[in-house]
Amino acid sequence: MSRVLVLGAGMVARPLVRYLMDQKYDVTVATRTVSRAEALVGDDPHGKALPLMIDDLGALGALVEANDVVISLVPPPFHPQVAEICLEKGKHLITTSYLSPAMLAFDERAREAGLLFLNEIGLDPGIDHMSAMRVIDDVHGRGGQIVGFHSCCGALPAPEAATNPWRYKFSWSPIGVIRAIHNSGKFLRGGEVVDVPEEELFRLVQHADVEDVGRLEIYTNRDSLGYVELYGIPEVRDMFRGTFRYDSHCAAWDKLVQLGVFDEEVQRDLAGKTLAQVLAEVADVPVEGLEAALEQRFGVANDDPFMERLRYARMFSDDPCPLDSGSICDVMVHQLEKLLFLGEQERDMVVLRDEFQAEFPDGRRERHVSQLVDFGIPGGDSATARTVSLPAAVATRMVIEGSIDVVGVFAPTDARIYDPVLDGLEELGIRCVETMEVL
Repeated sequence: MSRVLVLGAGMVARPLVRYLMDQKYDVTVATRTVSRAEALVGDDPHGKALPLMIDDLGALGALVEANDVVISLVPPPFHPQVAEICLEKGKHLITTSYLSPAMLAFDERAREAGLLFLNEIGLDPGIDHMSAMRVIDDVHGRGGQIVGFHSCCGALPAPEAATNPWRYKFSWSPIGVIRAIHNSGKFLRGGEVVDVPEEELFRLVQHADVEDVGRLEIYTNRDSLGYVELYGIPEVRDMFRGTFRYDSHCAAWDKLVQLGVFDEEVQRDLAGKTLAQVLAEVADVPVEGLEAALEQRFGVANDDPFMERLRYARMFSDDPCPLDSGSICDVMVHQLEKLLFLGEQERDMVVLRDEFQAEFPDGRRERHVSQLVDFGIPGGDSATARTVSLPAAVATRMVIEGSIDVVGVFAPTDARIYDPVLDGLEELGIRCVETMEVL
């Protein structure tokens, strides 16, 4: 096997494509906007760019049949139809997306066909699973139990690049970042379930000091309870997964969500309106005195981070609205993706930190920390692109070489997967540093 089909050519795809071409595999990148695929493969003789509409099942089937392994970087709702075709054509499938019930339903058929459908092989999910399971399996192997697990991850501009009032710059899909705020959360604390409704997501805030980075905020990342079974730790009493952001993020975003500027449901006639008029319509206040009305509604000063973020996005201005119709979220995404971008010589940063509390039958207690801090390369690949796409690239190589020889639908929580992939990532300079202390 040496032919790889990559579906999608988004912001994180470049390191994966380059890595696979460097392995001398024949790589076909197929995507709706073929110019993006052409930019990825360049003039490398092992690369080929093709146009593809993912819902053109005939064209998709022909491409899948012509390759040995398929890597799907398209939006997650399309993965099941890709999986169905991979099953029909007898091809392995790799994705970086969350393992959905629809994908899990392919498990028995994939096993019968001798195929691996590997999901969640990115950063978060991905490296977080693999680094966690290496510690968990070690503790269990020594007769211990994991009674506490706290995992946080964030993709951010490096400290010196966090120069705008949002203290954020996009290193992956802007709409993906926005939609992530609509998830509710759930975690275990002292054996009790804590529910975090969507509207309270940014109100339950923790903090952490990360070496070489500084103080970061943490808010709840989705439902942590499913990871109790996934990681095989029914004994755990504290189980939390969170997202890192810089200070002031949560309070400001909480107000932005309350204001409704990330609503995608209500479609509006925006033609001929200014940005201030659009915001006033959303806030249901007169455009005259808009700023004062928001200050009063939210009990903030004019220089509050919430107000500064709206001001930076030009939402108080007389600039013409860039869209004739759409949701207020469409407008915000349009404004922010113009403003919140990394400069050519700026770095982004990925921080992943897992902390474990372990107990042993003889009364011994251990605290384990596994931490990855990775920075982008100015003028080169971002840390986000590297840490999301290279685990999938390394896993693809391992499947082709036979170093990963399992079948069925998996996340990378099995040592037969995570050991070779983590070792391969270390060769690329992506390494979780592990420390342990006896308590």
